[in-house]
Amino acid sequence: DRDSGRDRGRAQDRDRGRDRPTVVLWPDTFTSYLAPGVGRAAVAVLEDAGLRVVVPPTGPGRPLCCGLTWVSTGQLDRAKQVMRRTVDAVAPALDAGLPLVVLEPSCAATLRGDLPELLGPDTPGAARLAASVLTFAQVLDQYAPNWRPPRLDRPVVGQTHCHQHAVLGDAAERTLRERAGLTGELSGGCCGLAGNFGFEAGHYEVSVACAEETLLPAVRDRPAGAEVLADGFSCRTQLHQLAGQRARHLAEVLAEALAERR
Repeated sequence: DRDSGRDRGRAQDRDRGRDRPTVVLWPDTFTSYLAPGVGRAAVAVLEDAGLRVVVPPTGPGRPLCCGLTWVSTGQLDRAKQVMRRTVDAVAPALDAGLPLVVLEPSCAATLRGDLPELLGPDTPGAARLAASVLTFAQVLDQYAPNWRPPRLDRPVVGQTHCHQHAVLGDAAERTLRERAGLTGELSGGCCGLAGNFGFEAGHYEVSVACAEETLLPAVRDRPAGAEVLADGFSCRTQLHQLAGQRARHLAEVLAEALAERR
C-alpha cells in the first residue's frame, strides 16, 4: 500500500545515505548569521557530489565559534575557552575520522593555525581538529574527485582571501574553477576590511587604500559577463560597500548552475 511504499522509500534513502561519504559542515558565525545562503548553496553542491552533510551539535546560547573574534582583538584567554568548547563539540566527528568543511576562509585558517598553536599539545584533539579542516573546494577534490561540476564558461574576477593565501593555499579552488570553466585570476593581497579593522575608527582611509591596490581596479575593469567571486565575508562586504558590487562564494555560483541544469 501507499504507506508501506513510503516506508520502503525512507529505508532506501537511509541505505543510500550510509553508502555516501559523510562530511561535517562547520557552522561559522558569518555563514550562520550573516550569509546563510552560502551554507545552503554549499549543502546543495556537496549533496549533488554524493556527500552526506551533517553539522556538529550546538547548545542553547552557546554557538560554536573558531575564536577568531577574540584572537584578532587580543582576548586570548577568552579565545582559548571558545576553542576548547569547539574541540569538545566536534570530538565525535574527529573520532569517526570525518573532515570538517569550513566555508569561511578566515575561520578555516583560525581552526587550522591559531587553534592548535594557542591550545598546544595539552589539549587533546586540538591538533587532530586542525588536521581535519578542509575548504569547500578541498573537500570536493578529496572526497568527490569524480564529481563533474556544472560548466559555467565565463571569466572571473574577485578576491582570494588573504588568510587563505597565508595558511590554506588555493590550489583546490583553482582546480575547481578550471573544471567549471571559470577562467582568469582572482586578486591577491587584502581587501582592506580585514575582519574588524576596517570598521574601527581611524582605519577607513587605510582600508580603502588596501582595496584600491588591486581588488577594486580589477572589479571595475572586469570583462563583460565576468563572475565576481569572493569566498570571504569581509571581501564580499568590502566590495558591496566600496564598489556597490555583489560578489558570491564559489558554492553559490555552482549551486545556481546546478539548479538551472535540473
